[in-house]
Amino acid sequence: MIKTGDKTQSLTIQSAWIMCAKFISFGISFLLPLLTVRYLTQTEYGTYRQVFLVVMNCVAILPLGFSMSAYYYLSREPEKRVSVISNILLFNFVLGGLACGLLFIYPQLLGSLFQNTELTRLAPKIGVVIWFWIFSTFLETVALANHETKLATGFIIAAQFTKTLLMVGAVLIFGTVDAFVYAAIVQGFLQTCVLLAYLSSRFPGFWSKFEPSFFVEQTFYAIPFGLAGLLFIAQSDIHNYFVGHHFGEEQFAVYAVGCFQLPLIAMLYESFGSVLIPRMSELQSTGNKREMVLTTVGVMQKLALIYLPTFAFLMVVADVFITTLFTPRFAASVPIFRVNLLIIPVYCLIIDPLGRAFKELGGFLLKVRALLFIGLVAALWLGVRHLELHQVIGIVVAVIYLETAISMVKIVSMLEIGRKDVRLLGKFGKTAFGAGAAGIALYFFYKTGKDYLLNFTLRLSHDILSVVHLERAADFIGGTLFLGICFLLFAALYLLLVNKLGVFDHSQKERVFKFIRRLRRQPRPSIALEAD
Repeated sequence: MIKTGDKTQSLTIQSAWIMCAKFISFGISFLLPLLTVRYLTQTEYGTYRQVFLVVMNCVAILPLGFSMSAYYYLSREPEKRVSVISNILLFNFVLGGLACGLLFIYPQLLGSLFQNTELTRLAPKIGVVIWFWIFSTFLETVALANHETKLATGFIIAAQFTKTLLMVGAVLIFGTVDAFVYAAIVQGFLQTCVLLAYLSSRFPGFWSKFEPSFFVEQTFYAIPFGLAGLLFIAQSDIHNYFVGHHFGEEQFAVYAVGCFQLPLIAMLYESFGSVLIPRMSELQSTGNKREMVLTTVGVMQKLALIYLPTFAFLMVVADVFITTLFTPRFAASVPIFRVNLLIIPVYCLIIDPLGRAFKELGGFLLKVRALLFIGLVAALWLGVRHLELHQVIGIVVAVIYLETAISMVKIVSMLEIGRKDVRLLGKFGKTAFGAGAAGIALYFFYKTGKDYLLNFTLRLSHDILSVVHLERAADFIGGTLFLGICFLLFAALYLLLVNKLGVFDHSQKERVFKFIRRLRRQPRPSIALEAD
């Protein structure tokens, strides 16, 4: 492990808090997609995914990254803390209101975009959801920017709990897309109330402190990154709009399942990213580029320990994974899912926190993404009528890899990274080798024993659940049991390999043993550990 001092340990602890919150949130929300895909028809499920694709894209894009400026200014200019909050709230409120008004005046906009008349009918309600969510999602950001990590953890868990409770109630009681939209409105209202209460306690008078000159300065800082982020989201999701427009709701449902993003992957990235942004900004302000490199590589290694084995495991078991979670109706999503998995290794590379630490990098990323976005749109426009769905996502993955490569070349130059620093990636390479070797071993086991073991777990679950008249859940339970067995075999081999290769250092092993001893409540045994 690269030692970067107490700050790195603090960074890890903060990331762990946020990751814990998001992991609990994932556990709370895990039931939702399993229910929606089973209680809605394939056409209704396609409409549901289109509705929340629009909502989530608007919430991410329309604020133009303005909320993220809180990370930069709350740490660097404490005398302007109240003005920072006031500016962000005003910006988000106005942008959300404009989006809502547009969908009230032109509801046919969404219907024409997806060739779906249901979206035209739902458009005004979708506008209300967008307005509430753009304004209220600042809650998590402001708590983190204010260095209240534990409180942010509570906000994340509580928000996910209420959201899941409302959404599950909507699917079980009503089972309509309208019910989901109304549940989303209620969720936005509740979170807005909590946000205003928090800001009143931490930033008294935030509603009355507006400085036009500082608003302009804050805007000039935020907009380049916001536009780059806008292009990134558009680049990541524009393919969904092309597919929705040309293939209809049912095929869009198949494609959306294939493009299923593992929540834990994004959660881990966001957890490290949210606390790494202010740390990178602090190091850059003192010109400590070496520490920036060491901290970034340390985070990359931690991410690789999770991302690379996840990628290898899912590539092997993708067919059973998709049909277990989303039923055999979505077997056609498997090829799309496998191509989409190729994005996971890119998540190991932390780019956004570094980009936000260097103002000049924001303009560069904006230009790169603009050019690549134009190329992506042209490729989709010309090819969507002639391509298979898995080839459509393949174009998106190729563009993401190209942008990552260009960005990394620029970052390497700015941080003055030389050839001698390649050795810092030694553990990263060992992790990749361990994940690949474990994946190959699982592949041979999967090919030879899949049919027998899967049939056994399915029969077992049917026999047990038929006793309590829950046969409807038998395929899910049986498939999950099969995946669990595969995972245990893969994980055991992977951990054995990376440990043998020296990826885990003495301090990391000691922390694990200390945690185990604490769980078992036993006195500390004498354990001899090899040092790297």
